[in-house]
Amino acid sequence: MRPVRKAVFPVAGLGTRFLPATKAMPKEMLPVVDKPLIQYAVEEAVAAGITDLIFVTGRNKRAIEDHFDSAPELEAELARKSKDLLLSLVQDILPSNVSCIYIRQSAPLGLGHAVLTAAPIVGDEPFAVLLADDLIDADRPVIGQLIDAALTHQGSILGVQEVLRSETDRYGIVATDPVGPRTERVRHIVEKPNPDVAPSTLAVVGRYVLDARIFAHLRQTQAGAGGEIQLTDGIASLLKEKPVFAHRYEGIRYDCGNKEGMFRATVALAMKYHNLHP
Repeated sequence: MRPVRKAVFPVAGLGTRFLPATKAMPKEMLPVVDKPLIQYAVEEAVAAGITDLIFVTGRNKRAIEDHFDSAPELEAELARKSKDLLLSLVQDILPSNVSCIYIRQSAPLGLGHAVLTAAPIVGDEPFAVLLADDLIDADRPVIGQLIDAALTHQGSILGVQEVLRSETDRYGIVATDPVGPRTERVRHIVEKPNPDVAPSTLAVVGRYVLDARIFAHLRQTQAGAGGEIQLTDGIASLLKEKPVFAHRYEGIRYDCGNKEGMFRATVALAMKYHNLHP
């Protein structure tokens, strides 16, 4: 398997759960303590050696591009006032060897369609997918854990965790056979099954390392749950051709796609990294 250099960030969603805050601001730019949500995912990817960041955007997402661009006026003002620490925070958001590429998703047709939108940029290389909604606090970058597993097992890797059976209808759920201490080969994957028919309680979360053959399968995928092209359905088709594995990552996940998860992440990270306490 070739090295993983590219990561896709699907950021075209409307963020309706956070209205009215997201009426004019991308959900991915909502702060968790002092950094926008998308920056945590980007920092995770960069720490894992990713050099090409591909953002699949939609309307009203310009703030994401601005955040990862230089800000000459702001930097000049901080330098003039000798606010060196703040200046370094602004200038060091991305290392100089990392590139940002932005591509527009033509319509809100689901996660599978968003990933497929990035195909012309990814090409035939294996690539990572990170969903910013899933903020994962870990000693080792979770996407780096998945990249290592992909190289070891020579296949696509899905980040997974156990969930309550009553919650299986919120996730893609996999049936697996163990192949290592934290890694299992996927036999079957289904999108948001009812608890009474779910094949397991092992849920896919927002971290993937995928073989580029996924694009061919997504092109053949019909709209599924919610009338959208589901990435889960593309993976189900891919695993008939190539091995797909599930990896139980090490880290604490916060579901920042809802207010409770966002609140929990803010409190936990404020206490752990900023010495802020109730």
